[in-house]
Amino acid sequence: MGSLVKRAAFAYLFIGLADFAWAKRRTEKSMKMDKQEIRDEAKNANLPAEVRSMIRRRQMEASRKRMMSNVPTADVVVTNPTHYSVALRYDTSRADAPEVVAKGKGIIALRIRELAAEHGVPVVPDPPLARGLYASVEIGHLIPEEFFGAVAAVLAFVYRTAARRAAA
Repeated sequence: MGSLVKRAAFAYLFIGLADFAWAKRRTEKSMKMDKQEIRDEAKNANLPAEVRSMIRRRQMEASRKRMMSNVPTADVVVTNPTHYSVALRYDTSRADAPEVVAKGKGIIALRIRELAAEHGVPVVPDPPLARGLYASVEIGHLIPEEFFGAVAAVLAFVYRTAARRAAA
């Protein structure tokens, strides 16, 4: 009879410890914030408007610098001669489609064109393609299928021109 009581006590002790561990883990997991809650908390931080705008401005400057550092690695810059510039890179070993490495409008577009000229990246004026790519593709993303034909024609032109220059 005593051994049955001991076995039952150990079984209840084991079940209690397992339940305690499971409840502790569940409580800790439920106390963690998800990504959206972290974003909301950051937005609602009691910072003065000047500080928030300064942080936002610095983040935009850092993002712009990263983008501009990718322009020399581009294969071509497609432009609307006065307003838009989109830098494309096509690396067949990394992706099946060209990738947008930089894009800009206004002054930023002018700076992209200047950087491209400094580093020998071909600049091709194609206003409809430049506007379409600027509006529909984010930096770091591959171009959508609807632009494959137009971008392929631009890249073929650039590669042919580079081959002719290399042969001459």
